[in-house]
Amino acid sequence: MFIKLFYTLRTYGVPVSTRELLDLNAALDKGLMMHPHPEDPALTTFASREDMYRLIRLCMVKDERHFDKFDRAMADYFEGVDSLDMDELLSKLTDVPKEWLDLKLDPKNLTEEQRRLLKKYGSLEELMKALEERLKEQKERHQGGSKWVGTGGTSPFGAYGDHPEGVRVGGESRKRSAAKVWEQRKYRNLDDDSQLGTRQIQMALRNLRQFARTGSADELDIHETIKRTAKKGVLDIHMQAERRNRVKVLMLFDVGGSMDIHVEALEKLFSAARNEFKTLEFFYFHNCLYDYVWKDNNRRHSAPMPTYELLNKYGREYRVIFVGDASMSPYELMTVGGSVEYMNNEAGVVWLKRVLDHFDKVAWLNPEAPSYWQYTQTIVEIKKLVDHKMYPMTLHGVEEMTNYLAR
Repeated sequence: MFIKLFYTLRTYGVPVSTRELLDLNAALDKGLMMHPHPEDPALTTFASREDMYRLIRLCMVKDERHFDKFDRAMADYFEGVDSLDMDELLSKLTDVPKEWLDLKLDPKNLTEEQRRLLKKYGSLEELMKALEERLKEQKERHQGGSKWVGTGGTSPFGAYGDHPEGVRVGGESRKRSAAKVWEQRKYRNLDDDSQLGTRQIQMALRNLRQFARTGSADELDIHETIKRTAKKGVLDIHMQAERRNRVKVLMLFDVGGSMDIHVEALEKLFSAARNEFKTLEFFYFHNCLYDYVWKDNNRRHSAPMPTYELLNKYGREYRVIFVGDASMSPYELMTVGGSVEYMNNEAGVVWLKRVLDHFDKVAWLNPEAPSYWQYTQTIVEIKKLVDHKMYPMTLHGVEEMTNYLAR
């Protein structure tokens, strides 16, 4: 069993051997993936795909550095396999039957003029109220319509349709205009093994390094020793403190959603930063900073770090670099409860201002081309918020950012 999976993992660079494959098969033989039936304990049912994923990772991956490669391999291996049922919906409303969201029509694509004519609700609260009403009334699947939760239409609720402001239920991101997203979201950690192209980024980041003599005198100062010996005529050894990099960098990475297409560039930046700075801390967020961040995308719900704790832990001397496309629904930035994932108690802009007030130097690296910035409202607003210290994620942009942060 799992011979194809074994070779898929190897293709993606996960170092697996026949020992791991045998361990996985032994675990299955022991019945680890069989659970008692919830209604009849005498019967057993096969575990969910999520449980299978965890067991395979436990048996096949021995180093967490390979988790990202494992995720990519698993996505490849399970391509074409039916996805899991959605988790409990974020707003705690009634579950939407999965068959309502199966795409059976071509995805809808409207012109900008047609999109402008569609009804907007004007506020997140009104949008969510309208969705609640639809779910109470809807009794069957709809496709190609303009009102109900369905697919391929112009309704603000559903998947694979086209609407300038709506709630995506399942499906995949296409126009990046959803105000809320109803689905289980999984993100992967950045892979710091990415080597191609990182050398140029390292050179661009080097301007940010600051060195100072710190600590006790424990390093031979050759030049001063030669000078004193020549002056005195006898050996006069002079010691000095070790020269250490004293810059401290805190990086906050936006992951998931529209950032998925930039993963390769982010990995180059992340790898370069890990190699360049001795004191580097990093955390993840999604779309906008809210009341918590996380260190590991695999444990983002079980081990979050409150943003207040981040502000208390890291001093003003840290140079802060946000890395993200700053592209989101305006609600996510400006409105309480605007997050696509949960009902946040304070608007994202409030948390961004707290970071700006706490740290002396904050910059934003944007992987989107600057020619598009003016057409996205949230990019314009965040650029103003960071006092125009937003830079494109190019070599020239990284150099400009480091010149600012080093001053």
